[in-house]
Amino acid sequence: MQTMDSALQRLQASTFRAGFHLEEKDKAYIREKGMDTIRRHTQDFVRQRLAPADIPNDGKQTPMRGHPVFLAQHACACCCRGCLNKWYRVPKGIELNDRQQESIVNLLMAWIERQMQGK
Repeated sequence: MQTMDSALQRLQASTFRAGFHLEEKDKAYIREKGMDTIRRHTQDFVRQRLAPADIPNDGKQTPMRGHPVFLAQHACACCCRGCLNKWYRVPKGIELNDRQQESIVNLLMAWIERQMQGK
């Protein structure tokens, strides 16, 4: 199992994944809402859009913009079950358990925190 740091480093080696960054308006939204609220949003998005065993619009459920978490999902390859399978070997067709969901949320939040710190 890879660490958070190694996962984020591996993602940065992908030209596509490394191309995602929070813009100033995203950072302002995060500062306005606070990290606790952003974590709750992240938990909701993961639970509703990634955790179910069957996702009718899999591969298209995460917009490319509109919320900082959406950017994080694309940057971290947590945008659909296909990417989760390719990058993290999470099988398709099974519901994600609480531990898996928490791991995804933690990865997304780590990416957001690094972006907020300018890393």
